Amino acid sequence: MLDDVVLPRVRRLLNTVISSGNAFYRQKLEDAGFTSFEDLTLQEFRQRCPFTTKEDIASDHLSNPPFGTNLGKPIELYSRISRTSGTTGERIMWPDTQSGWNSMLDAWQEIYRMSGVDSKSDCLYFAFSFGPFIGFWTAYEAAAKMGCMVFPGGSSRTNERVDDITSTRASVLCCTPTYAQRLGQAMQESGKEHGINKIIVAGEPGGSVKEVRDRISSFWNGAAVFDHHGMTEVGPVSAQPPGMPGDLCLLRGFHYGEVLDCESGEEVMEGEKGELVLTTLRRDDTPVLRYRTGDLVCKKYYEIEGEQVLGFKGGILGRIDDMIVVRGVNIYPAAVEAVLCRFSEVENYRVVITSDRDMHEVTVFVDLGGCCSVKSVANEISDSLRNTFALRLPVEVVSPGSLPIDEFKAKRWIRQ
Repeated sequence: MLDDVVLPRVRRLLNTVISSGNAFYRQKLEDAGFTSFEDLTLQEFRQRCPFTTKEDIASDHLSNPPFGTNLGKPIELYSRISRTSGTTGERIMWPDTQSGWNSMLDAWQEIYRMSGVDSKSDCLYFAFSFGPFIGFWTAYEAAAKMGCMVFPGGSSRTNERVDDITSTRASVLCCTPTYAQRLGQAMQESGKEHGINKIIVAGEPGGSVKEVRDRISSFWNGAAVFDHHGMTEVGPVSAQPPGMPGDLCLLRGFHYGEVLDCESGEEVMEGEKGELVLTTLRRDDTPVLRYRTGDLVCKKYYEIEGEQVLGFKGGILGRIDDMIVVRGVNIYPAAVEAVLCRFSEVENYRVVITSDRDMHEVTVFVDLGGCCSVKSVANEISDSLRNTFALRLPVEVVSPGSLPIDEFKAKRWIRQ
């Protein structure tokens, strides 16, 4: 059933790419032997269509600045420019036509619908500084287009945002998981009452980790936490399936997804882990075909309104290139964060990775705030990490407030 829904959209996309004169993909498809798509099957598409990588896109932009050649229309028809954050490589300028932009607004409206946002009664507060990042602007504009009352936090300081949320009686908060905790702590310290009952997090891993969700919720009087993930190259990608906190599923009709074994490149079975590969189905003017996202997921299917939808048990488990092997043990950042979030005393943390040739070691630095039993808590954290990973990871306590606090993507894993 899933293939029957997706296949016509893949065929239409490929026809659009070829007919539009997209220089980035046209030669790739011709080299792969694509001439007609009328009888194309999804199996043939997976077998013959080459992958697109971040390196491919970065190289194209470097050779053809500033926007590369992945353009389906003349550049004068593009009206929006966004930029990647650069957290996984070079910063890349990404243009969109109004049609492409509108498709992302539609995707965000689906996220809001799945999160139970009510356009008639909800006021959304966006605790972002915005900047040139696509997720902030599309989330904001989509909510406004729905008819919601919206409030952009902009460059406001944390204490100002506390005042804004309480004075407007905002009911939905949109921000990163890290900043949801920081802002929630500030709200508690202020002693003010607020109306936040839903929190939609994105921008970094964590929103699908139970310990992180529980911690965020505890700061906001039990508000429901909904995870979402997306990226500049493909737009909004996934949202929490109804009644399945901690999991994510593709937004229906916007992408064709594959989950491939990281070694063989073959499709994994349901319940197995692999790399998420995406093909956009509606953002035709800057499409991506079989894009290797680098996101590690566990494949699972969900039944949503009578339709089978590809999803990911446990959300985004981490990035494939973020995994660190320490003395033979695979360690993902999300797994470490899950342990640390069990301790209410941990106000912030940082993990430093040191390497000697191919040997890696990690040290966990924790800010325990005003904790009175620092040594005892540090020992408990160390024991919990050892029980989780079956090896000892050094834990060091730092002075309160000495670690940086980010409102965008927290840079907590540092390589030295």
